[in-house]
Amino acid sequence: MKNLFQNFRIRKVLLALADAFIIIISGLMVNFITNTFPTNQGRKVFIISCIVTIICCFLSLFLFGAYNKLWRYFKAKDYLSCVYGMAVGVGLSTFFFEIISNRANVQYAIIHATVATIGICLFRYLFKSTFIELTEIGKKESKYKRTMIVGGGQACRAIISEIRNAQNDPYPENKISAAYEPVCIIDDDRNKIGKKVEDILIVGNTNEIPKFIEEYQIEQIIFAIPSCLKEERTRILDICSDTKVPIKVLPFIGNLIFDTKYPSVLTQIRDIKVEDLLGRDPIKFDNKEIQSFINGKICMVTGGGGSIGSELVRQIAKYQPKQIIIVDIYENNAYEIQQELVMEYGDKLNLVTLIASVRDYFRMNQIYQKYQPSVVFHAAAHKHVPLMEVSPMEAIKNNVIGTFNVATLAQFHNVEKFVMISTDKAVNPTNVMGASKRCCEMIVQYLAQQHDGRTEFVTTRFGNVLGSNGSVIPLFKRQIEQGKPVTVTHPDIIRYFMTIPEAVSLVMEAAAIAHGGEIFVLDMGQPVRIVALAENLIRMYGKIPYEDVKIEFVGLRPGEKIKEELLMNEEGLQKTSNKLIFIGKQIEIDNQTFAQRLRILRDAALENDEAVAVAALHDMVPTFTTPEEFNQKALVKV
Repeated sequence: MKNLFQNFRIRKVLLALADAFIIIISGLMVNFITNTFPTNQGRKVFIISCIVTIICCFLSLFLFGAYNKLWRYFKAKDYLSCVYGMAVGVGLSTFFFEIISNRANVQYAIIHATVATIGICLFRYLFKSTFIELTEIGKKESKYKRTMIVGGGQACRAIISEIRNAQNDPYPENKISAAYEPVCIIDDDRNKIGKKVEDILIVGNTNEIPKFIEEYQIEQIIFAIPSCLKEERTRILDICSDTKVPIKVLPFIGNLIFDTKYPSVLTQIRDIKVEDLLGRDPIKFDNKEIQSFINGKICMVTGGGGSIGSELVRQIAKYQPKQIIIVDIYENNAYEIQQELVMEYGDKLNLVTLIASVRDYFRMNQIYQKYQPSVVFHAAAHKHVPLMEVSPMEAIKNNVIGTFNVATLAQFHNVEKFVMISTDKAVNPTNVMGASKRCCEMIVQYLAQQHDGRTEFVTTRFGNVLGSNGSVIPLFKRQIEQGKPVTVTHPDIIRYFMTIPEAVSLVMEAAAIAHGGEIFVLDMGQPVRIVALAENLIRMYGKIPYEDVKIEFVGLRPGEKIKEELLMNEEGLQKTSNKLIFIGKQIEIDNQTFAQRLRILRDAALENDEAVAVAALHDMVPTFTTPEEFNQKALVKV
């Protein structure tokens, strides 16, 4: 009973009173026409009959759901709840009246039920039409969007308070809340439902979001639970994205900022991003260690114009290095990051941008001699799997020979730390690109085992990077925006994902805490199905997957795996000071055998002898297998 009265709000009471009035009026009309209760005694019976009918009809209408939906959202099928409710209610009242007074009139009951049902349905229809018309006028005049806030805690209270204060601000430039008009709140705490935060009602729980989106004509959602756990956050955002209503989110609690730049919670609300749907919190890193590691040092970044390399340069610049050297073969990318940093820092940052290829040993030696870097981040690599299957020599020359060049030169020039950026595709590779990157890991480990010079060699390994050049997200976005089907290679394909800032922060922290010879692996949470990522992205555009935007499965590309791995079978994990960063146990390398095989691979690549080079790559990487063999086993497990 408590829940009954808690959900039976004022609007339902008013609707029930209207129904009672219609039942009474229709009873008077039928009695006037049929003269069923002509005498004074009969009028008393009529009054009793109306009271019994009202009670029975009210209970029946409630049970059939006539009060569960506001009349302004009634559809044709919803009027049946009124028909069934009235039929059963009048039938019950006639039955009870017969028992009480033995004076029930079936003819009167049938006519009364018919007239009252028509009146109740007509009332809902007319009120719906009038309400919608008035609402549309109000919408045109309103400059605010009707907003649902998910989460009824302190963040919600702060948001509503700031919106109200800003709306009352006489200065237009301060009206940061112009896009928001809170109309309802959602919270999973049962005790909060029915209560208000400021002046806004908490109407229900997160499972009821679609219902209240329609009921309150919501135009946008604010997700205001910054401390929400990752699994719960993903569940709620999935529900929100299914509604096709635009979503804005507050950052995680650790990312909320309260300073002169971001003085309020409201200014930190942002559009939902794909990474919000990946199922884990953003990784946090120790900036103090990175600060002490980078500050005052000369840092060189190969591939400094690429997705990872350019973000590395941006983050390094924040920690006051003595100098940053960008090395990239592609001049356009190098120019863009150079200009970005010049605009940001001006003369405060000692920046050198060089066009050079890591394949050119003598050019790289010249750079090492002239600039004497203390730390080298090696991000230059070919990484597109299908393209490298077609041009395997380029993957070997750029990735393997390029890494050997910059790594051996780092050792020769006494660089403090050399950090090589690897990929999960290096684990049990099924393609030339992955095998070449595994080769790069082995080169770094090989040099670390020599213990010659002062250089500490480090490898970082992580999965796919959201938004990087060649990743699926930019491709999906282009396809959706151009009205084309979204192409997914296979319905069962899964990948590990991380954001570009996370990837770069991992690289920098690994460099800061490394002592040499380690492979650092990030705990990236659960892998994500690519088709689910595509569906979520389509919903974020306000469209329905498979209806508004088709998803086509085009088949696995050359060398592509169904799923990626972060560790080989021989590797184990060792914890670090960061609970989400682990050290993979290095597999011991036979120096003499490795050097001999590397020489064979290099010579074959330089001679463009593809058959010999690929065979040599298989010899160097024993776990290098065919995609067909790997995927067949993987699909059996799926």
